[in-house]
Amino acid sequence: MTADEKRSGDRSGGSRRAVVLGGGLAGTTAALRLAEAGLETTLVETRPRLGGLAFSFHRDSAAGPLTVDNGQHVYLRCCTAYGWFLKRVGAARLAPLQDRLDVPVLDVGGPRPRLGRLRRTALPVPLHLAASLSTYPHLSPAERLSVARAALALKGLDPADPALDAIDFGTWLHRHGQSARTVEALWDLVGTATLNARAPHASMALAAMVFKTGLLSEPGAADIGWAHVPLGDIHDGLARAALDKAGVRTLLRTRARALEADDEAGWRVTLDEGADGAGQLTAGTVVLAVPQREAHRLLPPGALADPGRLLDIGTAPILNVHVVYDRKVLRRPFFTALGTPVQWVFDRTEASGLTGGGQYLALSQSVAQQEIDLPVAALRERYLPELERLLPAARGARVRDFFVTRERTATFAPTPGVERLRPGARTFAPGVYLAGAWTATGWPATMEGAVRSGARAAREALAALGRPHGKEPVPGSEGRAHEHH
Repeated sequence: MTADEKRSGDRSGGSRRAVVLGGGLAGTTAALRLAEAGLETTLVETRPRLGGLAFSFHRDSAAGPLTVDNGQHVYLRCCTAYGWFLKRVGAARLAPLQDRLDVPVLDVGGPRPRLGRLRRTALPVPLHLAASLSTYPHLSPAERLSVARAALALKGLDPADPALDAIDFGTWLHRHGQSARTVEALWDLVGTATLNARAPHASMALAAMVFKTGLLSEPGAADIGWAHVPLGDIHDGLARAALDKAGVRTLLRTRARALEADDEAGWRVTLDEGADGAGQLTAGTVVLAVPQREAHRLLPPGALADPGRLLDIGTAPILNVHVVYDRKVLRRPFFTALGTPVQWVFDRTEASGLTGGGQYLALSQSVAQQEIDLPVAALRERYLPELERLLPAARGARVRDFFVTRERTATFAPTPGVERLRPGARTFAPGVYLAGAWTATGWPATMEGAVRSGARAAREALAALGRPHGKEPVPGSEGRAHEHH
């Protein structure tokens, strides 16, 4: 019997066991799906908590104890896989969606501030945005018409076309008559937040996917949802409870040192000494739901035709600025801004547990390469005056706390050509699968992409074992398969 035959066979119960490395949304999803299908599943996470890059921590602030999200994360109604995840862990009511898309857009770049709104109606696509676009004050009438023409052209594109991945979104917009102002006030307003890249640096394939799915598929597809409790309550607390109930063994503070073939079980995972459950785990199925560089380190020889491609998938940072005022300065749940370095601002007062009055605002700053390493003092000097420009009530308010959170590798960089680098779930190594938002989901680096990737890895693993996929498949989990075969 060959090594491959041993790994794919049912020896010593190996095919009944699964190990998932990585406790982010991708790994948690994969573990849930594998356990639901009857596999004896162990989830291994290096951190003391689950949730990956969407987590919370406690801060003893000058304003009192706070529970802080590392960054402001949102999802859209079209994010059906993440919606499934919320329901699966019992958190749907904790992260509600807007009844209808409504985004306040405040422009302070002119002689006086102007407030516009991007809102939808119940009319069918593309008429659902027509009324909002026709009165959008941040564009001229000619620019609004040009946006409508570009949107119709975009609607006819196939995001899976490799030719689109070869060009950048900015070039496509320029070819379709979009002015610099139109890009700033509309296309980048959405694209920067969803892609973590501005139009000249974003793959046209990913941009087409974002805009077609979010704005041009169904009237309610872009309705925004976000957690009204700390993310850790959902991605760690409730997720861990769901894993426990499904029978998953969870090992925290545990790092995988190596993945090697095992003649009896299929695969052997060696864990760092001294960690919880230290030693070795054996299983017929292993899912690597870890960042691309970690996956490259752990993959057995021959698992991918060109494993170096994983190292060519770049990363991009996101900076979050947290400000606690001694009074209420913002009277809406969130807004986005033009004519200022400030991008998106959310009210996190209630979710953080702030007591004793005041208001806690979180600024989400994508494409933060120029700011990610700036000292806190420099960021304070930069952003507090900008908030006073945007929010007149902040001008007389006292700042009770100011701090930042930095995710230097928050997302994969969605640069042109990245789609050909992203691997699918399957590898050449029987029983070894890949998951993570950076894999070939067809989506940018989002919570939705992470859940889809975990669901796909589990589905591929179960199909290889000849097992059912479970009673409740994740919608849209098929993704877009780019296999390095």
